[in-house]
Amino acid sequence: MNNSSRSLAGFTGAGYDKGRGRIIQIAWLAISGSVLSQWWCPNSIRIAVLRKFGADIADGVLIRHRVRIHWPWKLKVGADSWIGEGTWILNLEPVTIGSDSVVSQDVLLCTGSHDHRSPTFEFDNAPIVIGDGAWIAARATVLRGVTIGDRAIIGATALVTADVPDGTTMLAPRAGASR
Repeated sequence: MNNSSRSLAGFTGAGYDKGRGRIIQIAWLAISGSVLSQWWCPNSIRIAVLRKFGADIADGVLIRHRVRIHWPWKLKVGADSWIGEGTWILNLEPVTIGSDSVVSQDVLLCTGSHDHRSPTFEFDNAPIVIGDGAWIAARATVLRGVTIGDRAIIGATALVTADVPDGTTMLAPRAGASR
C-alpha cells in the first residue's frame, strides 16, 4: 500500500482497550501532570498515587520526577527498581519491569505502534517486559513486543526492536564507527 491510499479519517483504534473509563483517565492525566511529575513531589507520594490508580509497584521502588506513565493500571515494577528522571512509559499495553532493574534518564518504553499496511493506520501494540537486574541506559528506546532478559544491559541511546537475551549487553552504534 502506498501512503496516498491511507485514510486516517477511518481510524477506529479497534482492539485497543484503555483499561479504565474516561473519568479515571482524566483524573490520572490531571494528577500525573500537575503533581506527580514535579520535582517537589516526594517519591512516597508518587508511589502511593500510582498504586491508587492500579499500578503494581513493589517495595523499594524509586520513581524520579518528570517520569510520564501513560496508564498506571498497565504498569508493574518489581522490588528495588529505579526509574530515572524524564523517562516516558507509553504503556498502551502492559509494561513489566523486574526487580533490581534500572531504567535510566529519558528512556522511552513504547508499547504502541501502527500497522503501516492498514489503510486506516490501526494500532499494532504489544507489551514490554524488562527482566530482573536489567539496566536500560540513558535515552535508550525500547519498542513494543520486546522482552529484555534478566541482567541484560541496553546502552545509552540504543534502539531495541527485538528481544534481548539474559545477560546480553547491547550498545548503540558509535558515531563514525565502521560496521
